[in-house]
Amino acid sequence: MTWRGPTYRTVDGQRIDGAWCHVWQRSPWNDRYYLDDLVVFADGAVRCEKRTDLRGLAKLLASGRIAVTEPGAAKLPDERSKWASRSGEPVTPEGFLLEVVDKVEELNGRPTTGQRCWDAIGRFQQDPSEPNRVLLREAYLAVPPHLRIYVLGDMDRQDRPLRILLTAVGAAVDGGGPVVTSEMHADVLDYFNRGDEGVAREEEHRAVRHADDPVTAGQAAFISPETFYPRGWPDVPGLFVLRNEFPAPVVFAGENYPSVLHGYWALSAADAADHDRIRDAPSGREAHDRGGRAERRADWPRMRLAVMGGLLEAKFTQHPDLAEVLLSTGDSVISYTGLSDSPFWRDVPDSRGRNWVGRLLELTRSGLVARQVLPS
Repeated sequence: MTWRGPTYRTVDGQRIDGAWCHVWQRSPWNDRYYLDDLVVFADGAVRCEKRTDLRGLAKLLASGRIAVTEPGAAKLPDERSKWASRSGEPVTPEGFLLEVVDKVEELNGRPTTGQRCWDAIGRFQQDPSEPNRVLLREAYLAVPPHLRIYVLGDMDRQDRPLRILLTAVGAAVDGGGPVVTSEMHADVLDYFNRGDEGVAREEEHRAVRHADDPVTAGQAAFISPETFYPRGWPDVPGLFVLRNEFPAPVVFAGENYPSVLHGYWALSAADAADHDRIRDAPSGREAHDRGGRAERRADWPRMRLAVMGGLLEAKFTQHPDLAEVLLSTGDSVISYTGLSDSPFWRDVPDSRGRNWVGRLLELTRSGLVARQVLPS
């Protein structure tokens, strides 16, 4: 199964994360199967047509109401040798249920069966005793059968090193594979040791390449919502000063504009008379409306980001009190929301939202910090 996400549901104001995959569901009217989404949540809730839990899912799988392989599809022919096969075990209802349980563990940040198998491998490397081999066998067999070939993340050898290690010396792997020798066991341990050394080298290289990563988590994202004060802005508008419509006069490109919004739309106009009419609008909203109706400069698509960036820099360098408000957002991602601006400028919860104003505010904030800490 291919799991997709993220998804979630809200319970009493709390977000419950989830993931989903496709299954085949039998129609109650004609017994035909159709493809449907099965959603699993961190609290063990399952949704497929109706809401249930892991026990209910087990019953649906056992009854055939939900199928994990396409009903009626031709079965693959039996292979002569499991050892030579490149295919994993077939997906069964029982194996899929184990995979769902694993997904719940993953959504809760707990170790999955695959991770517990790797823990058992590490214990066996440190102490290759028979009790640890037994624990390793149990951990390997706990992995859903159809996922065992992926547990090592090595699609050349698949899970063969584990199958060798779990076979007694003198016995054939999988009953029909090679007869295991002590040298083969030693070679498998060497394989895992080489893998550990490679991981250690990569972690060392990553530590060097990522040496400037922050050591603590950043601040939570800051959402800048659109607002409207019909009786005028309050004496202490707070974080709303970050909005482009906030009446902070800026001098940019030799002109005075009552706000960033006035400057942006005035400079977008192809006609000088439109420029002045937009600049002189009584409010940022009116400047926006006038600008939206005016003819745009032919080169505006190429210029608009630079103009917006320049206007924001002018606003916060020319108004130190506003700069302090912007700096107070720390290293937060700034999500610039609302309805008036196009998705190019604001944060929209789909692929259309580019959040360019939020991104330019973050760059402006970085420039303000640089002016504070770097020598001139």
